[in-house]
Amino acid sequence: MAKLIIVESPAKAKTIEKYLGKDFNVIASVGHIRDLPKTKLGVDVEHDFEPLYVNMKDKTSVIRELKSKAKLSEAVYLATDPDREGEAISWHLATILDLDASEPIRVSFSEITKNGIKSGMANPRSVDMDLVNAQQARRILDRIVGYKLSPFLWKKVRRGLSAGRVQSVAVRIIVDREKEIEAFITHEYWSIDGKFASGKSPKKPFDAKLIEIDGKKIEIPGKGDENSKDSKANSKAQKIEIATKEQADEILANLANAVFVVSKVKKSKRKKQPAPPFTTSTMQQEASGKLSFVSKRTMKVAQELYEGVNVPGHGAVGLITYMRTDSLRISEEARSASAALISQLYGKEYLPDKPRFYKEKKGAQDGHEAIRPTIIEITPEQVKSSLTSDQYRLYKLIWERFMASQMADAVLNTVSVDITAKEYLFRASGYTVAFDGFTKLYDKDTDSPLPELTEGENPVVSSMAGNQHFTQPPPRYNEASLIKALEENGIGRPSTYAPTISTILDRQYVEKLQKQLKPTILGCVITDLFKEHFSNIVDTKFTAQMETDLDKVEDGEQPWVNVLKEFYGDFEQTLAKAESEMEGKRVKIPTEPTDETCDLCGRGMEIKIGRFGKFMSCSGFPDCKGTKGIVQTAGGDCPNCGKKMLAKKSKKGKTFFACEDYTDCKFITWDSPVPERCPQCNCTLFKKIGKDKKVYCAKQDCGYLKP
Repeated sequence: MAKLIIVESPAKAKTIEKYLGKDFNVIASVGHIRDLPKTKLGVDVEHDFEPLYVNMKDKTSVIRELKSKAKLSEAVYLATDPDREGEAISWHLATILDLDASEPIRVSFSEITKNGIKSGMANPRSVDMDLVNAQQARRILDRIVGYKLSPFLWKKVRRGLSAGRVQSVAVRIIVDREKEIEAFITHEYWSIDGKFASGKSPKKPFDAKLIEIDGKKIEIPGKGDENSKDSKANSKAQKIEIATKEQADEILANLANAVFVVSKVKKSKRKKQPAPPFTTSTMQQEASGKLSFVSKRTMKVAQELYEGVNVPGHGAVGLITYMRTDSLRISEEARSASAALISQLYGKEYLPDKPRFYKEKKGAQDGHEAIRPTIIEITPEQVKSSLTSDQYRLYKLIWERFMASQMADAVLNTVSVDITAKEYLFRASGYTVAFDGFTKLYDKDTDSPLPELTEGENPVVSSMAGNQHFTQPPPRYNEASLIKALEENGIGRPSTYAPTISTILDRQYVEKLQKQLKPTILGCVITDLFKEHFSNIVDTKFTAQMETDLDKVEDGEQPWVNVLKEFYGDFEQTLAKAESEMEGKRVKIPTEPTDETCDLCGRGMEIKIGRFGKFMSCSGFPDCKGTKGIVQTAGGDCPNCGKKMLAKKSKKGKTFFACEDYTDCKFITWDSPVPERCPQCNCTLFKKIGKDKKVYCAKQDCGYLKP
């Protein structure tokens, strides 16, 4: 009789079966097989929060097959994913298959490789009930919040809405940022920027910025004192701001015939250290910035790389370690293998003086290593033909980031030059790469040199100008920066970031505008309602403390029932109070007026949010039921005909821009219009996507490119 191994994923099952051979059958549960019922709370809050689990209807055939094969097997091992969810699935499987969870039936694989599977099978253990209870507590908490708050929203706002313990905090973070942006007051300021050249190198001009007038540092509003990092104390009296064009012009007039002198040349060396290997959140952030992957796409591809692909010479192999982790630890085996490969590929000088260890962030779970290649010697180029485009790009990012994390520092030769004229002090800085170190592979550095300058020489001024600037509001969150904010605030865990973002987008509390996350009116209304009546639910500190309590359950330091009791007592009272205070009241969701008129009655149209997204409805509803779809204008004008630009979606969901009269005009571009106008022809400027993010004029024969 063969031994049976149960995993979650069919893809992983195929990979593992190839390593274990004919004495083992490997089948997949395809995720969870039991859960709380969909039609009721399913939690007995009166009796220690006893959950009522039911077999999932869509898993009937899977459960039948699992039971049949388990009966015919010599032994059954549960090899679900090595995290809270995976442990809970193993516990549910043990229950359904009448297995003793206290027996050594649980195996876990941090990597799907021959060694990883061999190690996991050699060390079976019992199901970790602390992990299971942490997952149960999280699931029950989320169920209570969802099932108790959602009906409240149906009664007080509108049917079909939902609330969530983590998602509601994420929406609040986005809403609070939007309010910061709306409240921001733009402040004008000016800089004085000169272009100089050394008499010895007249064809190598360099830029220098005015940083000090008569001993007073020039302050950049909202940014503090960026020009005086070498000075520990600068009082307000020692600073000056160039606030108007008149002030800038006065300075330029004073400098018109001034003699400039190089008063100081400071040369030094600076070491640049590599970033640590990826955790779940940093992988999602980097994949967003460098690959333009949304978090859901990143996790899907990472799952595929973990579960295994066929690689010539290796067979089916998982290319990366488990991808849900917040640990920076790596094994000594991986450290040694990377050192050997670095020495082979780049030379021993690219190894650090001593092995690198990265400091874990507070509260990090150390159950898994950082995300790294499982077989260090498999380079991205070696497996490119075996991978999809997305798999290759993400594997390359993970491999290079890990290898770079084990390489030597980069060394930069830096130079800072002070140039004085009268009471004015300008500063220029540059650097050259003395030793590229880890940047040979990742975050490559290119020289930004200054010409050779000596103290006392008189540089030639080729231009001097005052440039107008305006302080900018804080940017909206994108997926990467929101994940970073959630992690920094202790909200959620590595496995929750991607589904949380998907949920708040799907429920139309947040919308995506050119990668930025903007709260909808609905999201703002719900957040304000929760702030007023359920402040803990949308409080970052309270939610972070809940995560800490769940971690204590996982570590066996706190009973899971106690965590639920402590939460539920206050929550139940808060809910009762909110229902009492809002008795007979409903919250109206404001509508957005538009310039469109109703085709049926001629009244104005308003933007509303329905089950399937935004639409335009007649302001005379319910007397008039006229509706229209929304055409999203992109801002700016078509460079061909001057009509409005529209933002549209491709079949793959990517945003592109087209003239509203595309049928006749034919202008279309992936590049996004920006608010600025071309100084040469007054047409809308466009920002190029990709690495070369230049701003340019798209009007034929204009050719303007913003410097």
